[in-house]
Amino acid sequence: MATLSLRRARTMIRKAFEHARGAEMKPMAAVVLDAGGNMIAFEREDGASPGRFDIARAKAYGAVMLGMPGSAQMARAEAQAYFIACANGALGGGLVPVPGGVLVKDSKGVVLGAVGVSGDASDNDAAAAKAGIDATGLTAEV
Repeated sequence: MATLSLRRARTMIRKAFEHARGAEMKPMAAVVLDAGGNMIAFEREDGASPGRFDIARAKAYGAVMLGMPGSAQMARAEAQAYFIACANGALGGGLVPVPGGVLVKDSKGVVLGAVGVSGDASDNDAAAAKAGIDATGLTAEV
């Protein structure tokens, strides 16, 4: 089974931050988790609030644990709030079901993990995460 390396995780974060700076976004925090929800890497830009770690991690964690990116979680929460509430309870309250939690897949569609980004508007967070993933040659499911 393929896995995400620390080197690739660091590249994802660096490229996500480069994207954010180029788009003049607010300071970011980014987390890369493996397919089991374990943290591989985390960084917080200067000026990003300390709580951004928890939010970025929760975005990535929800994507991995539910097998759906934050955008799909948000749609599910709007359609079936009870499901997301129950899933959040089952997963220890560790979900933030909004864009910015992006699944990382290999060329065969196998989930390798997720990137969670927090700092700007959720759609901007997701775009930064996607840019980071794209830079490694893997596939982002936003």
